[in-house]
Amino acid sequence: MIQENLLSTTWFRPELALTAGIMLMFLLDLAWKKHRRRVLFLTIGSLFFLGLAGVLLAMQPATPRALFNGMIASDPFATFWKWLFLGAAGLTVLIAARSTEFGRDQIGVFYPLLMSIVLGMFLMASTVDLLMMYLAVELVSLVSYAVAGYRKGDRKAGEAALKYVIYGGVASGIMLFGMSYIYGLTGSTSLLGVGKALEGASLGAFGSGATALRLALVVAVVFVLCGVGYKIAAVPWHMWCPDVYEGAPTPFTAFLSVGPKAAGFALAVRLLWGSLAGAPAGGSAMLSGGLSDLPWPAIIGVLSAVTMTLGNLTAIVQNNLKRLLAYSSIAHAGYTLMGLSAASAAGVQSVMIYMLVYLVMNLGAFLVVIVVAQATGSESIDDYKGLARRHPLSAIAFAVFLFSLTGIPPFAGFTGKWYLFVAVLQNYALPGGGWYAALAVIGALNSAVSLYFYMRIARAMFLEAPVGEVTVRPHVGYQIMLGAFSVALLLFGVWWTPIIDWSQQSLTFLRG
Repeated sequence: MIQENLLSTTWFRPELALTAGIMLMFLLDLAWKKHRRRVLFLTIGSLFFLGLAGVLLAMQPATPRALFNGMIASDPFATFWKWLFLGAAGLTVLIAARSTEFGRDQIGVFYPLLMSIVLGMFLMASTVDLLMMYLAVELVSLVSYAVAGYRKGDRKAGEAALKYVIYGGVASGIMLFGMSYIYGLTGSTSLLGVGKALEGASLGAFGSGATALRLALVVAVVFVLCGVGYKIAAVPWHMWCPDVYEGAPTPFTAFLSVGPKAAGFALAVRLLWGSLAGAPAGGSAMLSGGLSDLPWPAIIGVLSAVTMTLGNLTAIVQNNLKRLLAYSSIAHAGYTLMGLSAASAAGVQSVMIYMLVYLVMNLGAFLVVIVVAQATGSESIDDYKGLARRHPLSAIAFAVFLFSLTGIPPFAGFTGKWYLFVAVLQNYALPGGGWYAALAVIGALNSAVSLYFYMRIARAMFLEAPVGEVTVRPHVGYQIMLGAFSVALLLFGVWWTPIIDWSQQSLTFLRG
């Protein structure tokens, strides 16, 4: 066992680099406490360790391999998500470096905490064991609680952290209870081992006790999915999202809206389609054995429809931009669940594509919120009136992000939604697959609803006169990022082949 663990460390180098970076950044923060260029050095240090993790990740072999006695997996599927996490973290570091929400004495602690969350997300994407799944989710959650309440003395920040802890604690407890049931029924914590045990959990295999066994398995899996639903802010586990997004520092809110959400979807895919399903690569399955005859895709489809509908309808009445984007984030979790409900390779690929595109357009949207809030001190839609006159680049970039979030061509958001809808409609012709068409119609109607509240912002920016004479002058670094995000969304809206090829090559899971 010791030899196996030592050998596994050669495949665990990106995570080790992050771990070393976390510890060193805490020490460097103390050592440079009074240095006048402290923020610059800490920012460079954080980017260095994230970049080092990226270099080591690029050196990872593509062959799937189980590490640390089957606790985690190193495979192309995990590598795809790890690149996404590193990109989100690197951009967040650049955004936070110029943010006024972090004091000079606070930014040094934020960076290693952010890297700790990235480490937890790495483990969430790689885990193939229930215990490691719980530890990874808790690592992400516990650090997120602390960062959500980062602004001392701020009532909204305190409220955000408290609600986050309460909802997160309940979700984690339910998830852990479900895991205990799964272990008790299958005798294994390994997802691969549980999947093999489920293959024999047919109604005939257990005689008169089969129905009770299957019911217990269903309850256990539902309990585990509570933890996953909490991370992606899907209904009914979404209630923490608006208050936390509003109260947390906006750079962290931007990261929270894409990083942990993407990690939650990576974990959901690994759990439902990659490991427990026992399906061959490129196959179509969701769970197995005594659970396979239950309509799991339809259940996830219902969650998808309810989540996107609640998120969009509630966003209509919001005037605070951070709360509006929070409900928008809930709605986009619903869109992404459409791909998971397809229970196919195409569905998994559509989830990966959409999360990659969502990273760019949502980080960009929150970056505009930061720019305007630093100038006006407010996050109200009213403060966006006349933004096209005060700072045309910010207004045009925000319009690009909003159109992309809606799913309007030729932006990359349309590409992401296109693949989600295609994955769903491919199953329309299957026996009993008529509900997929209904789900696609609900998704299209919700996209139309989202156009209304997104265009409220665009109307305020381009068609309404500014209130007051507040000048918007973002830092040149923010302007470069806004331009780069806008170009990327336009570029990959018309030339999406690299994204499609990368996601296709990443559809390789550890199969035991």
